[in-house]
Amino acid sequence: MNSAIHARLSGWRKRRGVVLAETGFPYLFLAVLAATSFTARGLRGTELLVDISLCALTAAWMLGMYTLNPAWRRRTRHMAVFVAGLLVLVTILVLRDSWFGFLIAVCFAFAREALPWPWPMYVGGGLGVVGALSQTEDSQIPLPLHALTFTVALAIDVLLFSTFMWLIHEREQQIEQHKESLAELSEVNRRLEATIAENEDLHQQLVIQAREAGVLDERRRMAREIHDTLAQGLTGIVTQLQAAEQAASRTPGEQPGWQRHVAAATQLARESLTEARRSVDALRPEPLEGCRLSEALSDVAERWSALNGIPVQVTTTGTARPVDPEAEFALLRAAQEALANVARHAHASRVGVTISYMENEVALDVRDDGVGFDPVLIDHGFGLVAMRQRIAALSGTLQIEAEPGGGTAISACVPTVSALASS
Repeated sequence: MNSAIHARLSGWRKRRGVVLAETGFPYLFLAVLAATSFTARGLRGTELLVDISLCALTAAWMLGMYTLNPAWRRRTRHMAVFVAGLLVLVTILVLRDSWFGFLIAVCFAFAREALPWPWPMYVGGGLGVVGALSQTEDSQIPLPLHALTFTVALAIDVLLFSTFMWLIHEREQQIEQHKESLAELSEVNRRLEATIAENEDLHQQLVIQAREAGVLDERRRMAREIHDTLAQGLTGIVTQLQAAEQAASRTPGEQPGWQRHVAAATQLARESLTEARRSVDALRPEPLEGCRLSEALSDVAERWSALNGIPVQVTTTGTARPVDPEAEFALLRAAQEALANVARHAHASRVGVTISYMENEVALDVRDDGVGFDPVLIDHGFGLVAMRQRIAALSGTLQIEAEPGGGTAISACVPTVSALASS
């Protein structure tokens, strides 16, 4: 409601100049006052001619200085001369007849429209003088009392018109400030809407990126699990079947040799199938179910040693501490990958696996006495890359030490649960 009222007042202020210049209201009002004055006074002859001339001069002054020259309305000096001249003409008319005192309203409107602040305040003082003259012009009382009456009327009118000018100006200033506040609020709302729209776009992008990242993480997880389960199992099966074929060709009449390798291949196939199913369901590896990491490593090493015929010594140092299940999973997979690499490439005669519990971290070391390799010349395969990714995701470290003829050592280190909590 207030906004509608302010809009109407603002629109009226913009149309004031058009009303004064184009509707002919000032001229019609002057004509009505002149007719009323001439009729009431019954003027004839020279006095009538003088009053008609003054009215015509006043109308010509408004017409020439304001109505017919729109460009002058934007020039303060021209408008100051126009309003001052109009005040003089109205004062003369008031001295001729008090009826013309109503022209104060026209002077008031022109002053408000044509002059910048604070000039309307000064015009209000002049209008107070004209008003006092119109109110006391026909008085028949003695001069001293007439002077007193004029003084009182002058004081009241000057105060009244000046105050009225000031109140109108203050009200218009409040309306302007309110309009500016509304404009600023509209701009803030526009920016807020733009920000909300931008945030929605960003949210959609984040959702898409999160979905893509989730898909990529799941692909990486499945790739690591396939490598650690199916790939290693199939590699072991191929190795055992090749050994069975070689054993059968060497001793065609004896079955136990190749049967042992076939049985080992069958066992690997079953274990690989079980691990593949557990990987699809994102379950913990079977060796970790219901036992500690050190016990799981011992079980894995024992089965690996029986399969490959290479002795493995598992050692645990320090006091066992709580380890995050993901860390146990990563360390177990690291041990399995390291042992698989020993079986495929190392030609080792013995392997040592050490799990070390320290104050803030757990370390896994897998060492062999095999042929080793040059880390600079050898391109690490997917297994070592997956191992690094798992350990790095847990804020851990992975180090590989190897040299030709000097064996290989893989060391993985991850924080304990207490270390993660304190950080």
